[in-house]
Amino acid sequence: MAVKNIITLIEDGPLQVEGEFRVYDTIGQLVVRDGKALLCRCGASKTKPLCDGSHAEAGFRDCSKVDKSRDEKLESHTTLIISCRPNGMLVAKGPMTIIGADGQSKAMRNKAALCRCGESRSKPFCDVTHKKIGFVDDALIIGKADAPE
Repeated sequence: MAVKNIITLIEDGPLQVEGEFRVYDTIGQLVVRDGKALLCRCGASKTKPLCDGSHAEAGFRDCSKVDKSRDEKLESHTTLIISCRPNGMLVAKGPMTIIGADGQSKAMRNKAALCRCGESRSKPFCDVTHKKIGFVDDALIIGKADAPE
């Protein structure tokens, strides 16, 4: 039986992930596993990669539809692994259905690079705008500061 991993774009808000998944921060630590999680996609959360509600104060706006033109046949029973790239995107590997904020558009993927700086012109997907705007993941800075020498 195939795994049902769903990533739903919340209008003007986070990515809601449901299913059998693991989320790792920029220093490789497991942040959350299985069930349901809200992941920041505005770039403003102080608890990256998790959403802390900062999108409202930051004025984040996005009601993306998802392009299904690159749909793939989903892998069978595989856990979805979501990893944060340092000062960059979320890389999701494993079977997933991505549902647009409109609730109607859907894409089936086995791999996706998802924006988490909030500025991509191809939301929910990354277009590497994070490099142009100097996006910084505070967790990476904190992780390095707390790491033993």
